[in-house]
Amino acid sequence: MDKYIEMIRIRFLMMLAYRTNYYTGILIYAINIGAYYFLWAAIYGHKTQIEGLSVVQMTTYVAIAWMARAFYFNNIDREMAVEIMEGKVAVELIRPYSYLMMKTMQGLGEGIFRLFFFSVPGMLIVSFIFPVKFTWNPAVWGLFAVSIVLSFLINTQLNLLTGITTFFLFNNSGLIRAKRVVIDLFSGLLLPISFFPGWAQGIMKYLPFQGISYIPSMIFSNGFTRQAAFHAILEQAIWVIILVLPIQVLWSLAKKQLVIQGG
Repeated sequence: MDKYIEMIRIRFLMMLAYRTNYYTGILIYAINIGAYYFLWAAIYGHKTQIEGLSVVQMTTYVAIAWMARAFYFNNIDREMAVEIMEGKVAVELIRPYSYLMMKTMQGLGEGIFRLFFFSVPGMLIVSFIFPVKFTWNPAVWGLFAVSIVLSFLINTQLNLLTGITTFFLFNNSGLIRAKRVVIDLFSGLLLPISFFPGWAQGIMKYLPFQGISYIPSMIFSNGFTRQAAFHAILEQAIWVIILVLPIQVLWSLAKKQLVIQGG
C-alpha cells in the first residue's frame, strides 16, 4: 500500500502547485449556489415545503451538493483516454502496480486537496452569504462522511469504466462529455431525485447515479430519517461492489486488444 499512499501524496502536491485555480473555483461555485438559491426561493414563493424540503433545507442541499462535488469529482477518465491514445499506457501496464488502483489513488489525492482547499473554505464563505443550516449532530456528520466516501468510489468507478472504453473506441471524448452531463443530472446535483416524476424515480432506483450526490446531500440537510440514511448508505455500498465486476471484465478484455495509437 505504500506506493499507493505515495501516489495520493504526489497528486495532492501537484494540485497544491496550481491552487490559484481553486481559489477562483470557490468564487464560481459560490455564484452557482447563489443562482440556485434565488431560483429555488422564487419557486418556493410562500410555500413552506416542497417534497418534504423547506427552503432552508433546499439551500443547504444545493450548497452541500456543489461542495461535495469538489471532493468526488475527478478527471481520471480523460487522463486515461489521453494516456491510451498517446501510448503512455503501455509503460504504465508493465510497472509493478495496478493501473486502475493507481488512477483511483490519484483521484483520491485530488479529492483530498479539494476537500481542504475548496470545499471547507467554500462552505464557510457560502454560509455567510446564504441561509445554509449546518447541523452539529455528530451522528449526521458521521453518516455524511461515510456517504461522501462511497459517492467518491461510485463516481470514480464510473470514470474508470468510461476511461477503459478508450481501448475499444480509440476516441471517447463525446462519451466522456455525455457521461458528465448524465451524472450531473441524474445524481441529484441539479435537481433532487424526489422532485423527478414518479416513473423517473422508479427507473433511477436501479441506477447508481443517486449514490453520487443525492444521498450525501439529503443526509446532511436532514432530508432523510436515520433509518432512511442507513438504507441509502447500504445502497451506495452495494453499488460499489456491483460496479467492480464490469470494471474487471472490461479491463480484462481491453488489455487483450491493446492498440497504441502513438508514442
